[in-house]
Amino acid sequence: MSYQEAELVNWTEFAKSRSELGSAFLRILGYFREDGAKAIGAIEEAIRAGNAVALVTPAHTLKGEAAQFGAYRLSAMAEKIEMVARRCIESRESPDELIEDVVALRPCFTETMALLDRDANPLVARRPSGFGRRADTPTQGFGRSV
Repeated sequence: MSYQEAELVNWTEFAKSRSELGSAFLRILGYFREDGAKAIGAIEEAIRAGNAVALVTPAHTLKGEAAQFGAYRLSAMAEKIEMVARRCIESRESPDELIEDVVALRPCFTETMALLDRDANPLVARRPSGFGRRADTPTQGFGRSV
């Protein structure tokens, strides 16, 4: 399966991560935002320099951190960049074939973070959990029907 076919966010994995991280969830999501932006900057710089070696570590880091939050497409993109870069190192080739993938990385990260932030916001109604009241069902608040 190519990364284009991977879902942008696997919400089951996201919810699992949120549950496991508990009160540290928002802080660690913030680290992912910062680390992800730095990794993408390093990947972009490495591709501009044609440096396959410099692609490997930030792509590897981004792959793992994205997967932790269920950001499957971003993780798959980073994995492809990492694997192709490793192959380029071994065969002493330029990583130019990754230019298109690297260009697509930042927009995917931005779109993914917007979704994760929206769902992580404690003021936003949660997705229906399959039982009880649906998230889009009006509730009663302060003694008045809404």
